Amino acid sequence: MNIVVTGSSSCLARALLPRLCADPEVTQVTGIDLLPEHFAHAKFRSLIADFRDPQVMALLPDHNALVHLAYVVLRGHMPASAMHDVNVSGSLKLLQAAQAAGVRRIIHLSSAAVYGGGTNLAETAPYAPLPDFCYGAHKAELEQLLEQTVPQCVRLRPHVILGPNAQPTLRQMLALPAYPALADPQPELQCVHENDVADAIIGSLKRDVQGAYNLAAAESFTLRDVMRHRHALCLPLPAVMARAGLAIAHRMSGWGGETGWLSGLGQTLTLDCSRAARELHWQPAYAPAQTLAATGITAG
Repeated sequence: MNIVVTGSSSCLARALLPRLCADPEVTQVTGIDLLPEHFAHAKFRSLIADFRDPQVMALLPDHNALVHLAYVVLRGHMPASAMHDVNVSGSLKLLQAAQAAGVRRIIHLSSAAVYGGGTNLAETAPYAPLPDFCYGAHKAELEQLLEQTVPQCVRLRPHVILGPNAQPTLRQMLALPAYPALADPQPELQCVHENDVADAIIGSLKRDVQGAYNLAAAESFTLRDVMRHRHALCLPLPAVMARAGLAIAHRMSGWGGETGWLSGLGQTLTLDCSRAARELHWQPAYAPAQTLAATGITAG
């Protein structure tokens, strides 16, 4: 199997690429990213390029599979239109090109952010991304377009991905000795270990499946409990103050992205992952406490 992986210098790729190259069924992996690679292997070759470049499209007929990991989640000072072109327009063109080139396995890393909020949601739940969170809105928009034009695409919907290679900005936010003060009962959240997401990608490559699949560890937790166990002294900030602080940081430095994702912390979002269990034979190997600990976060 010859595989193209976009976003091959991303956080998740650090967990996925070694697994792919160790697989005897994989002959070659071609990584596409604008950043220099952090990985080397005899089966791996890299191309420093924008996945929207024609040279990337030209590679597709020589490959059996495409794993699309490239996206923008925290845009900093990037214009919203440029973020949309990466996350929606450019991604759609790439995945459509893969279909036209006869690529047999097409996998897109989407997100649980397509739901916005809800309890024990299955993949049939409606799209309801937070209106002021561009990343979630983009993922939902792209998924709807893929349903219509690339129906054989596997659309993986992980909850928050944590582990040794978690996004640095997420680590920085969790290092702050403060959290948004929310009314009881506290919203329930989930996470998923990067290795478990890599397992789901590999399962999708090896099975004749299509459509959406939720990915999350079964147990849920609250942000308040995590933050209180992480910091001996942790200050609950009024939500309006937390939003204002993030808005200032984003305006001055681009740090943290839009404030809209804070809205997601105020509502429960938990997933039913039974479809992934049935069709991908996927079970998370890491409980939330293990995943948080692997990220360097004490969960109590």
